[in-house]
Amino acid sequence: MIDVLGLSLPAFPVAALAAIVLALAITAIAAFAFRLVGKRKAWARVLVQLIRVPFRMTVLIGLLWLAVAGYLDVPAGWDTTVGFVFRALFIGSATWLLCALLYFAEEMAANRYRIDVRDNRVARRVRTQLRMMRRIGIVIIIICAIGTVLLSIPGAATVGASLFASAGLLSVVAGLAAQSTLANIFAGMQLAFNNALRVDDVVIVEGEWGKIEEITLTYIVVHIWDDRRMVLPSTYFTTTPFQNWTRHNSELLGAIEFDLDWRVNPAAMREELNRIVAQTDLWDERAVVLQVTDAVGGYVRVRVLVTAQDAPTLFDLRCFVRENLIDWVNAENPDALPMSRVEVRHEPEAPPVRPSSRGRKPARPVIEAPGLFSGDEGGKERAQHFTESITVQDWDDAPESLPAPR
Repeated sequence: MIDVLGLSLPAFPVAALAAIVLALAITAIAAFAFRLVGKRKAWARVLVQLIRVPFRMTVLIGLLWLAVAGYLDVPAGWDTTVGFVFRALFIGSATWLLCALLYFAEEMAANRYRIDVRDNRVARRVRTQLRMMRRIGIVIIIICAIGTVLLSIPGAATVGASLFASAGLLSVVAGLAAQSTLANIFAGMQLAFNNALRVDDVVIVEGEWGKIEEITLTYIVVHIWDDRRMVLPSTYFTTTPFQNWTRHNSELLGAIEFDLDWRVNPAAMREELNRIVAQTDLWDERAVVLQVTDAVGGYVRVRVLVTAQDAPTLFDLRCFVRENLIDWVNAENPDALPMSRVEVRHEPEAPPVRPSSRGRKPARPVIEAPGLFSGDEGGKERAQHFTESITVQDWDDAPESLPAPR
């Protein structure tokens, strides 16, 4: 019993009520203090928004645990169970609070690196690494919290000894079962810290153009240009070649090609190109080139090169230049429009052939072309070398100096 204002009251209800009132007072004072600071500092507003609920839960559970441990009378054998329940609840709420603090630390560090600027390569790399470190930290905190709760179970030491005895077999089985998962986890960590891939990088994967939207420990989300999402395992980017358009910077060079007639005027077309790009903010003024790269097969290949500050701007710039040059060709140089030429020949009429008496057409004369061994004097001479007779030696007329055959 507890004496309150001269009244004898049960101990636990009073202690529990006092714990709740104290928890409300602590959270109210903390909230009031952070709101005053938040009027001048943005970080205080972010902190209050992230940790408000887990902080209240942690303070309330902690004070109730103290009240239960000091003033609650439970039957023999139940005190351990009640203590374990409050210990698990307190560890869970504290884990929630630590994870919220990790989110706050990531947010504060990321705010120092803006990605809404033209050259945001460093900011995107830092944000990717911060996000990966936050996720790894959350995983470590949760694993430690679960281990702490398990170790607080009565008799857990005996169970732990048996578990450690079979740790070798379990590690082999777990390694074989989680081989692909572990490979994706290590691949995700490698991509986050080797600067090969960052959030908001523009990539070409599986023939699709998009940007990296999210990098996790096991998979990567690619935001396709038509608002689709392609989810790929982390190992894809460590084992398969892919295009990264913003590896070092976001500026890009794009090409526009035309197949035109030989009567196109490249000089006038180049002047029109310079006038077109000078009238738009899509061009970053780094380079603009018009060249004739090929002239075979009845067409002239005209290639236009323009530059822009990033991939989306380059796409719009290419479309803008293409449309205006098509209008110029139709209006100012229509002879340059591609066309196919066909030559029509009129053969002279052949004299009528008089049919033979048997009603059959006379056979066409056969013209014999000179061959290798016939047709002209040279061929006949070559044939003679291969067909002339071979001189046979008569041994009766042989000179005396040669011995007679036996």
